[in-house]
Amino acid sequence: MRLVIARCSVDYVGRLKAHLPLATRLLLVKADGSVLVHSDGGSYKPLNWMSPPASLRVSTPDEVDVEIGVVEQWTVQSAKTDDRLIINIHEQIHDTSHELGQDPGLIKDGVEADLQRLLADQIELLGTGFSLIRREYFTAIGPVDILARDAKGGTVAIELKRRGDIDGVEQLTRYLELLNRDPLLAPVRGIFAAQQIKPQAKVLANDRGIDCVTLDYDAMRGVDDVESRLF
Repeated sequence: MRLVIARCSVDYVGRLKAHLPLATRLLLVKADGSVLVHSDGGSYKPLNWMSPPASLRVSTPDEVDVEIGVVEQWTVQSAKTDDRLIINIHEQIHDTSHELGQDPGLIKDGVEADLQRLLADQIELLGTGFSLIRREYFTAIGPVDILARDAKGGTVAIELKRRGDIDGVEQLTRYLELLNRDPLLAPVRGIFAAQQIKPQAKVLANDRGIDCVTLDYDAMRGVDDVESRLF
């Protein structure tokens, strides 16, 4: 992984256009080809990024850019679309590279891991006609718990928690923003699934067009005694 701290401006050009004016930012260049632009705020969500597969080309700026202080220009080109991330660097403050090696991936606690496995096997709990695409669908910012298709063939990203709160909805929102950039998957909608979901999380999810599903862990495991229920 390459870490560069630089004064730069950033433009995303393609299906959408976005501009970040000149400021000091952290640029992450990952071995998988992704490039992420971070500021010192906004938690761990990048300001902009290019998902893999992509290629990075470093070039000398033209005369017009040189006159405004650009010393180096990065063009990150998507391999799947015409989308480009153009980074104009005015000053490079820090540049270092590190070999991180193979990552074992996120190890969830027992209940969340079981929920993921059980829901993948019982994907119809989310609705008639649902089918599984895969568990742990990798993205540049982390794995989506479950990726599925609904009865109409639409792509659905599912985030699983034992107790669903606002942070989980925010996490799913970031996944949806990234997945909806992929023309092979878009449009992608989200489902936030948990054993318990806090009211504030439901309000936020509803505001962002994300469905909420409460899961009965015991019933999914087949240990729920229906006959002993009062209702």
